[in-house]
Amino acid sequence: MKFAKTIVYVEDAKASVEFFEQAFGFKGTYHDQGYAEVETGGETKIAFANYGVGQVHLPEKYQTGGSERVNVELSLVSEDVEGDFRRAVEAGAEPLQEPEKKPWGQISSFLRLPDGTFIDLASPVAY
Repeated sequence: MKFAKTIVYVEDAKASVEFFEQAFGFKGTYHDQGYAEVETGGETKIAFANYGVGQVHLPEKYQTGGSERVNVELSLVSEDVEGDFRRAVEAGAEPLQEPEKKPWGQISSFLRLPDGTFIDLASPVAY
């Protein structure tokens, strides 16, 4: 068994992929049915599905969208946190925490993307 992808339910899957292409340079693929994916540089992908697509796949008692609660955070590791943070903000992300060096040496920041997804954008952890 292997982990394949994370699916994030959003208002507009195509817009979310376009953001990831512009802000982070990921290659995206959009499928006409309200589903899209971005390649992350490895085998694992980040997928986006319109709320309606998600609703079709989930049991009836579960609802997609409409909540102010954070239910997913994606973690991206970067060798240039400051530069990638600025590009994301220029592409429309809301800066939640500017890049800052943590006591353990990692540079960490947080963004909220236009689709509401939270991103932990940080440098690699040196153990």
